[in-house]
Amino acid sequence: MGHQVATAPDAAEALDVIASAPVDLVLCDIQMPGINGLELVRQIHDVAPDVPCIVMTGYNTPENSLEALEAGAFWYLEKPFEQERLDVVRKLVDKAIEHGRLKSENRTLQRQLQSRHKFDSIIGKSPSLGRTLSVVEKVADTESTVLITGESGTGKELVARALHYNSRRAERPLVTVNCGAIPEELLESELFGHVKGAFTNAVSHREGRFALANGGTIFLDEIGDMSPSLQVKLLRVLQERTFEPVGSSKTQKVDVRVIAATHRDLPRMIQDGGFREDLFYRLNVLPVEVPPLRERIEDLPLLVHHFLDRARSERGSRVAGMSDEAMQQLMDYDWPGNVRELENVTERLTVLVGEGDIEVEDLPAQIRAEPVSKTLAPRVPSTGLDFNGVVGRFETELIQQALDHTHWNKNRAAGLLGLNRTTLIEKIKKRGIVPPEES
Repeated sequence: MGHQVATAPDAAEALDVIASAPVDLVLCDIQMPGINGLELVRQIHDVAPDVPCIVMTGYNTPENSLEALEAGAFWYLEKPFEQERLDVVRKLVDKAIEHGRLKSENRTLQRQLQSRHKFDSIIGKSPSLGRTLSVVEKVADTESTVLITGESGTGKELVARALHYNSRRAERPLVTVNCGAIPEELLESELFGHVKGAFTNAVSHREGRFALANGGTIFLDEIGDMSPSLQVKLLRVLQERTFEPVGSSKTQKVDVRVIAATHRDLPRMIQDGGFREDLFYRLNVLPVEVPPLRERIEDLPLLVHHFLDRARSERGSRVAGMSDEAMQQLMDYDWPGNVRELENVTERLTVLVGEGDIEVEDLPAQIRAEPVSKTLAPRVPSTGLDFNGVVGRFETELIQQALDHTHWNKNRAAGLLGLNRTTLIEKIKKRGIVPPEES
């Protein structure tokens, strides 16, 4: 068949051959001097788990066949190989080699995927990000539920992947569900699956994401968008580790670690009746808060260089870098969309600039605008002004910005402004500032 073949009279020498050079396939007899072929298969898979083994015997019984497969053999062949069976053997050899190649490629991809989501792949050296990653590192290899909070675009999914790929479940699936992107009437089926005939167009049985994640991790992004009725069912999964597919009365057990994320203020949603308090405490066992980009602005140059390097390696971009003036302009910008917005802006610039350095005039208009901090103080006209009124409007604007940045998380807003929470609440009442949905 054109293969290069090495032979060995017994298992001990076969293991020496395998240790000395890569092997794509092993064909071995069951009856051999010393340890038999089944034990050899087990030992081979201890040192080379991707190498397929075909075992051969002159004593074919159902018990031997089953034992060979349980030992990890790819297939079981009965001797002798008459002429009419040689074509079957050739096809089996080809199939076994291809199977081993796919296993090896899959293992390599899995290692690459894990390495991409190690903690050091999260770009940044700021103290605020460092505190977050310190918490992530401590909780990654536990089985406890994690709730990741932070504004949109801060990298909550990246943190979730780091948690999974640094846990004992790393070899098992990580299944992601964006609860805000799936219509409410479909989300239950997406999570728990359904049986045939459960609803219109349910023409066959379908497994849900929890079943697919069994043994691994499920990441529930935008958990704050989940409807109250589904919150009840999720609570049951967290409490009892069981669920029922839509249209079925059969309870299924599941072994998953749950990681949830949201940009919403869940404690405030609890007060407003939009989120269950008992579910919040089940999810918030290990809280992780991802800081917004403006609170780790010293990481921005690192992120920009990372995105530019990626554009050069993946798309052949000829953009060399960014001028100091342009970089400073980026650092003066507020970044309401956080790292995701920065990534999109950088990608757009590499396309539009084409080559050379990115200059200030290449930046989007909203970023080139003069920073708010440089234009806060109005000029005093010759006719004078209402000092208290101007200061009041200024104070109202600062409070409103802090509340908008933190999605009305008063603790975090007070921290941004350097105020006590009670002081901030008094000022909110005094200024008549109300949440957007109440205005």
